[in-house]
Amino acid sequence: MEATIRIERYADQGRCVGHLDGRVVFVRFALPGELVRVVLDEPHDRDDRYWTGEVVEVVEPSEDRVTPPWPLAGPLAMGGGVGGADLVHVSLEGQLRWKAITIGEQMSRLGHIELEDVPIERMACDLETGGLNWRTRIEMIADDQGRPSMRRRGTHVRVPINTMPLASRALLDVADECHVWDGGFEPGSQIRIAVPEPRPAAGAAPPDDGANHAVLVDGELRDGSRELEETVDVDGHEFRYTVDAAGFWQMHRQAPIALANHVLTLVRGVLDGANAATLWDLYSGSGLFTLPLATLAADRTRMLSVEGGRIPVRNAQRNLRRVGITAVDARCGDVSMVLNRVPHDLSHPDVVVLDPPRAGARAKACRQIAAAGPRGIVYIACDPTSLARDTGTLIGLGYELADIRAFDIYPMTHHVETVALFRRAE
Repeated sequence: MEATIRIERYADQGRCVGHLDGRVVFVRFALPGELVRVVLDEPHDRDDRYWTGEVVEVVEPSEDRVTPPWPLAGPLAMGGGVGGADLVHVSLEGQLRWKAITIGEQMSRLGHIELEDVPIERMACDLETGGLNWRTRIEMIADDQGRPSMRRRGTHVRVPINTMPLASRALLDVADECHVWDGGFEPGSQIRIAVPEPRPAAGAAPPDDGANHAVLVDGELRDGSRELEETVDVDGHEFRYTVDAAGFWQMHRQAPIALANHVLTLVRGVLDGANAATLWDLYSGSGLFTLPLATLAADRTRMLSVEGGRIPVRNAQRNLRRVGITAVDARCGDVSMVLNRVPHDLSHPDVVVLDPPRAGARAKACRQIAAAGPRGIVYIACDPTSLARDTGTLIGLGYELADIRAFDIYPMTHHVETVALFRRAE
């Protein structure tokens, strides 16, 4: 079924909202103000609360609309459909507006706080590349002929690919050198490529086999090294991290630098020149924030870091030892469970930093953090909805939002990273 719809506003998951016969329609590849022809997803019937659909023709385009620089990720009707870039039809400036408005709306709806403005930063390198070539990790699946492929949305069709425009140039070089695009994989196998960037500085020790990249097939190393070396410049100091090739690390090649520097600035502001500090770093991964935070008050910083994965914790401990930091109690476990038994000397942090998964910290963890009485809480969120929900919880627990800033580290997609600072209300 097709229909012509006037698009009204942004919605979630990279969609916009229109109405048809009094019913809400969530539309992919649309923009507010546009008049578009839409094909509705099947199955649908007249009793559904809402419908979903996708643009097949733009009758009256928005000023923010552009020709998709990666057509394969665009609308199905225009030869696309592989996913991975749901804002590929939006100008770079339009993408920033979309994300800032989405954060503000979610904070109003779920956080019960009105924001006049949400500052949002683009990584400088993204202007040069037009929003492409930023991913340091990509994943694909082998099609029936053993070629790297992506699934076409709404079907079981695998579309073979011989490049990935969002991947960094360093990653694409590795893919070429390792003949990934030549195929030869077992049909159905999962293919992951990880290539750290920025590359280690001259003189930095490479992984044991000298290859600082990884090509994994069904989790098994096919080329490179299982342990990768990431380097991040924070406040003029270079920190080195060993990370697992199959594990989590910020995907945008400049995201670790931008986020770590901003978090350090916020924490330093809360400490206000104190020569001693107790800090918590929750959902800490391989220690991206742990290492620079541990140096804030020289040898008078004490820290608790908590992460659920054993391999990231082991790597974090190795990363700390490498720079001689001994005052961090790096624990593996569920955050809420660990916070039930914090050692007395770490039980009252000055500042808590948390970087939870997409689902957010949730109310229980927020209550445990607030009960510890930190002066400041720095919350790094990859989902505005989860952040807004937890904002409402923290405000109810006696904290107020003191600062918020977004980082567009997922260009061409609806995803956005937001960093919020909460201070204990006087």
